Amino acid sequence: MQKFAPLEPVRLYNSGSTPGSRFLSRTQQGPKSPATPPLIGRLPSDLHLLILSYLPIPDFPAYARCTHATANLSRSEKIWEARWKALEVEKHKLDGVLDDLEARSRGQLAASRAAAPPTIPVDDEFGDFASVDVLAPPIEEMGDFVGAFGSLTPMTARMPIPTVSTSTKPTYRTMYMRAHTLLKPLTAALASPPHTILTELSSILKTPSLRQESVTLHLLSLFLSPWIKPLRRWDTMYSSLRAAMDRFDANALAGFDAADGRGDEEGMREAAESSWEVWDRQGDWEMGKVWAEKREIFYQQGQWRPLDNFTAEGYLNFDAMDEFMTSILSAIAEHGSRAVRVFPPASDVLLSFCDRIANEVVAEYTTSLLTRAREISNATYLKAAAATFRESWRMVDTIMQAATQRPDSNVERMRAEDVVYKMFEINMDEYLDEEVESVKQAFEVTCKGWDKQMAEQATSGSSSTRFLSSHNPALVKRNVLASFTSVLLMPVTIVPRAVGGVLMTGGNAAVQGIAMLNPQRWGGSGAVGNGYSRNMELEKGNANGTTLFEGEDDEDEKFNEKQLAPSMSSASSSATHLDLPPSASRSTTSVATSVNTSNSVNKLELLLSLDVALELIHADHEALKRVETFAGYPGHYGHRVRDTIEELFILMLQALGGRHINVGFGLATEQMTSYKPEEHQETTSVAPLLQFFELVHIGDTIQSMVQVFFDKELAPHIDRTDFLNPVVREKKRFENALDDSVAGGLNAGTEVLMNQVEHIILTLTQPREYYPPEDSELDLGPTKGCTEAIKCLEMHCKLLKGSTSKEVLEVFYQEVGIRLIAILQKHIKRQIISLRGGFHLIADLNTYHVFISSLKVPSITADFSHLKMLGHVYVVDDAKDLAQIVRDVSRYGGAYRPEDIYEFIQRRSDWKKIEKTVDKAMYNLSFKEDCIVC
Repeated sequence: MQKFAPLEPVRLYNSGSTPGSRFLSRTQQGPKSPATPPLIGRLPSDLHLLILSYLPIPDFPAYARCTHATANLSRSEKIWEARWKALEVEKHKLDGVLDDLEARSRGQLAASRAAAPPTIPVDDEFGDFASVDVLAPPIEEMGDFVGAFGSLTPMTARMPIPTVSTSTKPTYRTMYMRAHTLLKPLTAALASPPHTILTELSSILKTPSLRQESVTLHLLSLFLSPWIKPLRRWDTMYSSLRAAMDRFDANALAGFDAADGRGDEEGMREAAESSWEVWDRQGDWEMGKVWAEKREIFYQQGQWRPLDNFTAEGYLNFDAMDEFMTSILSAIAEHGSRAVRVFPPASDVLLSFCDRIANEVVAEYTTSLLTRAREISNATYLKAAAATFRESWRMVDTIMQAATQRPDSNVERMRAEDVVYKMFEINMDEYLDEEVESVKQAFEVTCKGWDKQMAEQATSGSSSTRFLSSHNPALVKRNVLASFTSVLLMPVTIVPRAVGGVLMTGGNAAVQGIAMLNPQRWGGSGAVGNGYSRNMELEKGNANGTTLFEGEDDEDEKFNEKQLAPSMSSASSSATHLDLPPSASRSTTSVATSVNTSNSVNKLELLLSLDVALELIHADHEALKRVETFAGYPGHYGHRVRDTIEELFILMLQALGGRHINVGFGLATEQMTSYKPEEHQETTSVAPLLQFFELVHIGDTIQSMVQVFFDKELAPHIDRTDFLNPVVREKKRFENALDDSVAGGLNAGTEVLMNQVEHIILTLTQPREYYPPEDSELDLGPTKGCTEAIKCLEMHCKLLKGSTSKEVLEVFYQEVGIRLIAILQKHIKRQIISLRGGFHLIADLNTYHVFISSLKVPSITADFSHLKMLGHVYVVDDAKDLAQIVRDVSRYGGAYRPEDIYEFIQRRSDWKKIEKTVDKAMYNLSFKEDCIVC
């Protein structure tokens, strides 16, 4: 007996508890402990079940005889379920084999009963002996353990017939016992030599055939597997069976070859299915491998020459690879379709055959092609890599078309794509690295070429077409962006071909489209010049003077026809060859001086170029389209492709912002700060500021082009809402840098503009402008200085409109207004103003107020309203009234204190006469009465 632990006394109730609490304490139950499996002996039942799962079938009787508990465990459905499923009858649809064996067993049983001697009838009053079948006793007579059954009689024949017709679902134990009883007699033939095993097994089958023999051998191999262990010598029997199955496989292979030679697909299918049934699923399937090796496509590499894809000049022409791939696709369509019809779907012979073609034929061809392309140039290698992958991709559609020969072909498109992906993986690392390096080099060449061109133009002093000469920059930018969007949506040719004697290389459509974005044609002039592309010659179909870009509405079109056409000049450059460097033939998009000034004018040279921006975007776009060819790559290389796409865009933003835009705006700001208005005769315009406004227009256009490029090309590959994405972050940094450059330039430009305005007011205001002679005519119009200053301000404010955001524009207007007030206040304090001159001052202040009101900035409009009211102090004749006006603080909205007004009225020409009266009225102060000199 087990040891007993001594019981400790437990107090059932507390001394002070109430009857209700005692009742609750009795009804409360603690948490249930997890149920422990019962013990059989000293071991839990779960451990017994684990041991039984590895126990051979012949040892079950000995285990079941130990105790009643072990006998019950030996009949557990959990154990017999594993043994039944190890036979894989449902998985491989082997029920027919058991049914045939059962039918044969029933026939033998019927023959045995017919040959048995007649029984002697006995007097059986109770019927106990009439229900017993001597040849097929019930299962109860054989014992409760399966090791006892050894007869050839199937289990279904020996089961007792119930008196009540109730159908029950067979258990895993009964199903396995049926299979064990039917398959055990077949193991007797395995003691024979290997060459006679197949003969004896076929004699046991009811209707021997190649298919029937194969499934029987398959089921028998599963029966003798180490997961079941049905007999004592199962391992020896399995070795003999495996030798017989190999012999059967060799016979099936010979029959398959004979049927293949005759073109008998039905015989090929039967032999293939039989061989597939007896294959042990280890290594490659011999029949599928041998069939593939006999295809002629693997021995025809000598007739294809990869170097034929290069012209004598070293250009790519993929007509040769197109012919090569056509022969490959025809072989896949012919032999692959037959493989689908003949071989079992699970064998995947089609994919294995195509994988071998890809690695042994296509890969060898592309390797030779890419090696030669690398020897020519990096650009040729990049184009060839994308083109060869695109050509090889045609295999996927052919594989899927061949798979349609059979509804249950089990060929998914993803697996067909993996054939091409795996074939090309060997080239991916080198290609992606080279693509990034090539783009970096192209950007460097473009930026250095622009720097060199700027230096040459600075020494020559040449000028060219201005962006703002169209008088309608908004229309120009709409046309440019619309055309740029159309260019991005044009299909890009990845595979180079010769069509009509003209070589079409990768990205030519985009090149020709970008070449049409020539600023010399934006205004609709008939002049045709070579545009931004350094690779292709422009078409000559625009010589009839038609407009290249159309406006968005009728008014813009009319305005364009009347005013834009004569505004552009043409400048042509010679067309260049396909592979010249980027700086060899770049046309100039300039931001030049607004008017022809004298040689002493410090002109702001060309600092930004749409040409450079378009070349950078085009180089990035061409590389991006090549990399997008591999966008569907799975796994590691799929991540690398997506990272490369992001890196290409980031490199373009860095080159465009850091090497071009920031540098251009920095130089423009530096040159504007050195501008001195007194050194120039022109008063209406500030040349550096005009040119900076053109920079702002071009910078805004470049930013819009980058946004269009991002929306059309990058957005499908990234999450635009992910603020941590490198592309989104770099794009935001680019936009912020551009805004900072514009803001810094506008600050310097505002300083230059207001210096120019102050210079105009100082130089054009006559000494006695506001103190005219008494006999002169009274002119109530604004002075010349006021008129010229407003002309200058209006022109520059209008030019900035449409080139920057509304917020920046409002800040610029506000800064102009604040600085203009300071200039006017300073200017008034320098003048001597008479009563007649006060009317001239009021006219000027009214004119300034009208101009500021047109800017529609409420804060500075109110300030100028107060300044306009300030002019009234110069037309009041009575000193006492003037003093009341000065003391009226509310009159100027709090903008001016009485002390400030007092300073202004000191500029009156009669101030010495009215000073005492004003002081006394304002401060009740009289120097004669209140001041004592000691």
